[in-house]
Amino acid sequence: MQRYSEGLLSVEELRTLVDRGEIDTVLVAVTDMQGRLQGKRCAARYFLSEVLDHAAEACDYLLAVDVDMKTVPGYAMSSWDTGYGDLVMQPDLDTLRLLPWLPGTALVLCDLRREDGSPVPPSPRQVLRRQLDRLAERGLAAYVGTELEFLLFDDTYERAWDSGYRGLTPANQYNVDYSLLGTSRVEPVLRAIRNGMAGAGLEVESAKGECNPGQHEIAFRFAEALATCDNHSVYKTGAKEIAAQHGKSLTFMAKYDEREGNSCHVHLSLRTIDGDAPAFAGDREHGFSELMERFLAGQLAALREITYFLAPNVNSYKRFVPGSFAPTAVAWGRDNRTCSLRVVGRGQSLRFENRVPGGDVNPYLAVAALIAAGLHGVDHALPLEPAFTGNAYGSGRETVPTTLRDAAELAAGSEILREAFGQDVIDHYANAARVELAAFDAAVTDWERVRGFERL
Repeated sequence: MQRYSEGLLSVEELRTLVDRGEIDTVLVAVTDMQGRLQGKRCAARYFLSEVLDHAAEACDYLLAVDVDMKTVPGYAMSSWDTGYGDLVMQPDLDTLRLLPWLPGTALVLCDLRREDGSPVPPSPRQVLRRQLDRLAERGLAAYVGTELEFLLFDDTYERAWDSGYRGLTPANQYNVDYSLLGTSRVEPVLRAIRNGMAGAGLEVESAKGECNPGQHEIAFRFAEALATCDNHSVYKTGAKEIAAQHGKSLTFMAKYDEREGNSCHVHLSLRTIDGDAPAFAGDREHGFSELMERFLAGQLAALREITYFLAPNVNSYKRFVPGSFAPTAVAWGRDNRTCSLRVVGRGQSLRFENRVPGGDVNPYLAVAALIAAGLHGVDHALPLEPAFTGNAYGSGRETVPTTLRDAAELAAGSEILREAFGQDVIDHYANAARVELAAFDAAVTDWERVRGFERL
């Protein structure tokens, strides 16, 4: 019963818990374009008798709507013209787990398939699987860690909604970066999240305060890339649910106010499949292997083109402010937090950290983009430029795109991404960017009203 104690379940363990009356609900979930868990609550006995062998269905518009769940035009795979048919939700039983913060509940994540069994290329989990397959063809596997920050408020989600998300009260009143006293003030919520995630099969490392009032980070141990992205999605949903149970709210949005935004630094390393040996470590400069040099060179070469998959929303680009610990310069450095790419660790722990993503990132798409960039560097034997030392903010180097519009145009025109992801995937997500931009361009903001209501 070791898996049960870790929060992960075998089917037989689930049957036992259902028979005991301890589990009565199984959430059957997929991850949508925005990185959210979507799906159905199934009666546990129905899941065991029907879904387990025959899967479940969901409308294909789950991959063709905006954040408000509005049907929008421009998608080839799903529209009024195609009738908005069903997709098959095929449970991945390796993800079956308890959700301790929801009584009597388990969850399983699914891969999306068409009725004929073929994959759905724009599905985020499938986008990542395709890049992991490319690594596997080379005898490599990716290991990833994601570091999510969030802002915690004393207001409920209902109060936040009713107030238009204005005038909220941060759970801390000042900068509590690394402060044990400051984190003690909100430890009941942080502890509930940590313990809940441990009970759902995630390996918790630590929690710490951050710079913005009410800002915190809970870190989890790295794992194989797909498992990390699955855990990332479970954590984001679960943390919000647990905060709500405590009468509070939290947000992972990239930039809530003018202070420090919420980041999601992504750490990535490679290992060999046959011997589980670190593939980035070697006898070259900085302790790098040739593979590491080329993989990192690919990150630099493709960073501007893949930024859309690291920063997918209009708000994402508000983070990129010089001197804010959010990166601007396309540069790599050894343990240099002013660079977009920070290399840390040695030997088995050698890895790079991409500092571009914010808390709003879809982890599957981001990690897939990093792998695609790295393999571009490997396949084209790109040389690695010297490490940057000093303050990259003032270096005058090329920067990441500063708007969603620019980033989306770069991604849509990227031969690197079209070759790696496929034309249909890039066209799909280019349309998602157009939809987001059209909605933003049509919106009238508080900033406009304050400046223009009386004085213009």
